[in-house]
Amino acid sequence: MKILYLETSSKNCSVAVSDDDKLLCLCEEVSENYKQSESLHTYVEWALEGAGISLKDIEAVSLGKGPGSYTGLRIGAASAKGFCYGLKVPFIAVNSLESMIEPFLGHNYDFVVPLIDARRMEVYTAVYDGSTGKERSATEAKILDETSFEEFKDKKVIFVGDGAKKAKDILNLPDADFNESIYPSSQYLIKKTLEKINNKDFEDMAYFEPFYLKDFHGVKKKKSED
Repeated sequence: MKILYLETSSKNCSVAVSDDDKLLCLCEEVSENYKQSESLHTYVEWALEGAGISLKDIEAVSLGKGPGSYTGLRIGAASAKGFCYGLKVPFIAVNSLESMIEPFLGHNYDFVVPLIDARRMEVYTAVYDGSTGKERSATEAKILDETSFEEFKDKKVIFVGDGAKKAKDILNLPDADFNESIYPSSQYLIKKTLEKINNKDFEDMAYFEPFYLKDFHGVKKKKSED
């Protein structure tokens, strides 16, 4: 089954194509300027070309549904819906935090904790079992302080994501590991997507909304003075 994966919830604009669980091609780039609007469809073209297939060969589309960048999620969701509607194929959505933990499972960590920077001292986070990847604490928006995650003081834990930098500076967990270079990536949506397909756990395109976690608050521009 040929599947197209889109992950646009962070600074990493990421597109992958798989044949069942075999990754055929991955195109992604981390940009401070959030380039999803200008790069996503180009990356889709490149990923399909790299996989040696055309868009009409795609049999399902999977989206990293957030949490993360409001604008990035809107772009990803609109694109995924468009592809599914045009191709008449199923639409699958996976929590973006789950795509951050896979490289660290089975590496003797008790817990893997993804942290997505949500400005100031806030992060989007959840807690996953370091062996099985099973969710141990539900996704939430969390304000970090020196007492955060203190229940892991005697555990082997790794914090991953762009929110790990500020966590490392404030958390009182000297034995914890931190990896700031991890972003949600479409290549790590494959396993969970196939599970959802097997369970026929598809999204309703008409009612689907990305997992924003928080309401969007725009900033009004000040009127320029003459």
